[in-house]
Formats: sequence, structure tokens, C-alpha cells
Amino acid sequence: MNALPFDPTRPFDLVAIGRLCIDLNANETGRPMEETVTFTKYVGGSPANIAIGAARLGLRTGFIGKLADDQMGRFIRGYLQTNNIDDSQVTVDHTGAVTGLAFTEIKSPQECSILMYRDHAADLLLTTEEISEDYIRQSKALLISGTALAQSPSREAVFLALEYAVKHEVVVFFDLDYRPYTWKSAAETAVYYNLAAEKCDVIIGTREEFDMMENLYNEPGADDRATAARWFSRQAKLVVIKHGGKGSIAYTADEASHRSGIFRTKVLKTFGAGDSYASAFIFGLMKGEDVSTAMRFGSASASLVISRHSCSDAMPTRAELELFLESNEEITGAAY
Repeated sequence: MNALPFDPTRPFDLVAIGRLCIDLNANETGRPMEETVTFTKYVGGSPANIAIGAARLGLRTGFIGKLADDQMGRFIRGYLQTNNIDDSQVTVDHTGAVTGLAFTEIKSPQECSILMYRDHAADLLLTTEEISEDYIRQSKALLISGTALAQSPSREAVFLALEYAVKHEVVVFFDLDYRPYTWKSAAETAVYYNLAAEKCDVIIGTREEFDMMENLYNEPGADDRATAARWFSRQAKLVVIKHGGKGSIAYTADEASHRSGIFRTKVLKTFGAGDSYASAFIFGLMKGEDVSTAMRFGSASASLVISRHSCSDAMPTRAELELFLESNEEITGAAY
């Protein structure tokens, strides 16, 4: 068991808010973008991927966001519906905004990069008027991610959603999802990340992402336990710090810590690991598993997704995740 207070009477397990975009993943792997000529289209965006992953695992999931009034926007809506994600709070922009695009380069499993087109992206035009207090009140948990905080009016919309979640005792997950190209300065980034994190129950990020948040008051490379203690002095009940191939560590407010390792897999790409980890980790917690078991779910899901071409399409079903866990051994014991 874990200490997170999910209200069983609410119809939605998880509602996510933020980025909905298109991933165009290189079909010609092992070569640079300059030599890549064909791509496969997928739905993308960190909160979208996490919502899709959670839905694939069986959670009742909804989304709050904004789509462009174009073919790509309609493709995204259709994909959400196909994956049983409630899209009643996904609105359409009518100002001429476009769907954000992410072209991925897969030169090798260790050399992957993303070329982003985010100018006048529709998802960043979500407004406070489009945030329904009643919708958030109907969910056990709310997921936010960092990209939606980068610009107004999306930033204010997320903060309003956070206020409603706190008011109605909705558990808030914050997947840090730091994308430097969407921000104007390191100071601006740290300020808004910290303001959002103060209202969240569970904070998930890499050591580098936490360093970014702490650059206003700490030297880089702060101690993991000190990082967690800072957020326990606010609202957080659980802080997860990821260390890449070394695994991850989670701290709970009772000063306990939990470590997870990784699962060996044939890596195709590195992107998508964080989103798949978060979706299965959240699923585990919402099903009442203890923190260590939920972390194991997350690590297994990440290994599955980095072995596959897509992010959203690669998210495993519950049956796939359970089979992988039965068939593969977790590698633990890495020091960090």
C-alpha cells in the first residue's frame, strides 16, 4: 500500500493537462536527420503520452488541452478517442494556431535528438476560461508537466487547475518534463517550476531537472535526500529522482527511501522512457501498490518503450507489462 489518498468514488482515475502534439519519428535509423527522408506520424507530448500509457494499462483517463483547427488536430482527437481517453475538455483553437511538431533523429541508441517546431502552438493557448472546476473535482488525480508552464495563457490555466485540485483534494502528479527550448531564461524556468511544485503531491524528474529547479538557491548536484526534504516541507508526499541507466530513487515524507533498477532490453531509442515510466508508476500507485512495486512497473514500461519505434503507440497494455515483468529480471544495486 501507499499513503496517497485517492478517492474511490470519483469517476476518473487520472486527468492530464497540457501538450498535445505530433511526433514524426525517423524510419531510417542509424543516420543523421540530414539523410533521413521518411518519418512515421504518432501522437506526442509528454502529458499525452502519459495519459495514453495510463489508459492502456486500464485507468479511466481524461485530458484537458487545446488542439489546432487542422488535420493534425483532428488526428490527435481521433487517437485519444480510440484509446478511450475522455476528450470532452479538449477544445479547438480558432485563431490560426498550429499543431506542434517534433521530428526525431535516431542515429544510434545513444544518439537521439528531437527537432521541435513550437511557434504559435495551439496547446499553449489553453485559457483559464477553459478549465472546468467540476471536471477536475471528478478525478482522483491530476497530472501536470513543465512545458505547459512555459507561456501564457497556458501557464495561468495550469495554475488554476492546480488550485481546483488542491481545493477538492485531488492528488497532483508533476512530471517535470523540462524542455529548455520553450523557456526564455533559467531563472524564469526555476521560478515557475517551483511555484507549481509547491502545490503537488508527487514530483517526478531526473536529477538534472531537479538541479534546474534548484539553481536559484543551490549549487548544481545537490543531494537527493536534501532535494526531497525541500518538497516535503511544502505539500509533497513522494519525490522520485531518476538517474538514467542507474535506476531511480523515491523518497516518502516519513523519510523512507525506495530504489529501483532497470531491465535489460534491446534499445532502439532513448526518448519516451520518462513518459512510459511515469504512466506505469502512476498506474501502480493508483492500484494500491507500494512505492517499490510501482517503481518496478515504471522501469519495466520504460524498457519496453525504448525498444520500440514510437512513444504513444509503444505504451504497453497491462497484459504486456505483466508478461514482461514475469519474463525479465530487474537489475539493481547501482550506486548514485
